[in-house]
Amino acid sequence: MRFLPTSDTIRGQMLADLGLNHADELFSHIPEYCRLQRPLAIPPGQSEAEIVRYFRQAAAANAPGFASFLGAGAYHHFRPAHIDMLAGRGEWFTAYTPYQPEISQGTLQSIFEFQTMVCQLTGQEVANAGVYDGSTALHEACMMAARITGRSQLVVARTIHPQYREVLHTLTRYRDFPLVEVGYAADGRLDATALAAAVSASTAAVAVQSPNFFGTIEEWQAAAAAAHAHGALLIAVVTDPVSLGLLPPPAADGDDGVDIVAMEMQGFGIPVGFGGPYAGVLATREKFVRNLPGRLVGEARDREGRRGFVLTLSTREQHIRREKATSNICTNEALCVLMASIFMATYGPEGLRELALQNLSKAAYAAQALQAAGAEVLFPAPRFHEFVVRLKTPLETLQPVLTRERIIAGLALARHYPELGNALLVCVTETATRADIDRLVGLLTKP
Repeated sequence: MRFLPTSDTIRGQMLADLGLNHADELFSHIPEYCRLQRPLAIPPGQSEAEIVRYFRQAAAANAPGFASFLGAGAYHHFRPAHIDMLAGRGEWFTAYTPYQPEISQGTLQSIFEFQTMVCQLTGQEVANAGVYDGSTALHEACMMAARITGRSQLVVARTIHPQYREVLHTLTRYRDFPLVEVGYAADGRLDATALAAAVSASTAAVAVQSPNFFGTIEEWQAAAAAAHAHGALLIAVVTDPVSLGLLPPPAADGDDGVDIVAMEMQGFGIPVGFGGPYAGVLATREKFVRNLPGRLVGEARDREGRRGFVLTLSTREQHIRREKATSNICTNEALCVLMASIFMATYGPEGLRELALQNLSKAAYAAQALQAAGAEVLFPAPRFHEFVVRLKTPLETLQPVLTRERIIAGLALARHYPELGNALLVCVTETATRADIDRLVGLLTKP
C-alpha cells in the first residue's frame, strides 16, 4: 500500500527514526553538481477538476468531445476520480447478497450510511437501500401510498419526467389504479386549480416533481395541502439530487410536509453511461416504514455488545410472495448506491451547496444570454439548472451545424409536449464552460 508523508510531523518522525536532521541528508551520497538547486519549472498545484479538464482538453486535439447541454433526467456532473477507486475496494465485495451479515459487513455498513445521508438530504425519517432507478421509485411510491390509504386513484403532474410517467402507466395498466394527469400553468408549474379539482376522496397519492421536467421549481407545501385536504399522500419526485444542495428539502414536516420521496441518485457520482444502470431511492415518514419496499439495513449489537449491521424489518421471503409481497423488488443497485454514498461523503453539506450554486448560476447565465440574443425562454417561474427555450429556427435545421461544432444542444420537446412547438430543454451543469455556453447561444440564435 502506498504511503504519502503529508505532514511535517510525520516527515520529522521518519527522519528521527533514520537518525537524520534534514531531508537533504537523504541525498548526501549524490554529488553536489548533480543536484538541482532550484524548484522544478512546473506550474503550481491544481485541483483535481482542473487537472481532469487539462487532460480532456489535451485529448480533444486527437478526438474532440462534445459539449453537452442534455439533461432530462440524466445529468453530467463532475465525478471525482477516487469514486471508482474506492468503489472497487474489496470491503464491498460479497459472494452473493448481504443476507449473511457475518460476511457482508462492508456492504451492509455502506448501505446504512447511504440511508442515513439520504434522510439528512431529504429531511425524511427513514430511507431504503435503494431501488432500480427513479422511474421504478415513483411506481413503488404510488403502490406504497395505495397500501397505506386503501385507495387506488393516482393524481400525477404532467410535468413529471415523461418516461417516469410511461413506466407508471405500463405497470398500472392492467391493475385497478386509475391515473389522472394534471397539466401545467403559464409559469411552467403545476396548475393548482386543476390539481384541486382532480383530488378526491378516492385519491391515494398526488405525485409532483421539483424541479420539474421543465426545470421550474414547485412548491411542496401547496401540493401537500391539496393532497392532505382529501386524506391523500404527497409523493415528491426528484430527478437530480444535486438540486437539494440549495432547494428546501422535501421533508416530512407535519401536515404540510412530503409523505414519500421518490428520487433518482444518478447525479451523485453515477456515470451517465448509455442510460444506466442508475439507482433510485425511497424515503418516507417512520410511521410508514412497514410499507416501505426493498431492503432496509439497521444497526444491531451482537452478544458481546459490538456494533454491526443487518437487513431488518422484512425477511427475504417477503419479496417473493407474489401478490402478497410488499414489492417484487428484492435487491438494490448496491454498486451505484455506493458511488452515490462516496459522492455525498466527499462533498458534504457545504460542498453540495457550492455545487448547486454553480449549476444555478451557469443556467441563469445561459438563459439570460439566449433571451438577450432574441430567443424566447419559456416559463418565468424560478428554475434550477434546466430551462425551456423556443427556437426561431427548427432544431432539425440547426442539427448539422451543432453536430459539426460538437455540441449537444438539449432535448427537443415536441415528442412529449407537442403544444410547445419548436421548444428545446437545455441543461447547464457545473461541467459547462462559459466558452461552450456562448457557443451554444450563438448557434441557437444564428439568423
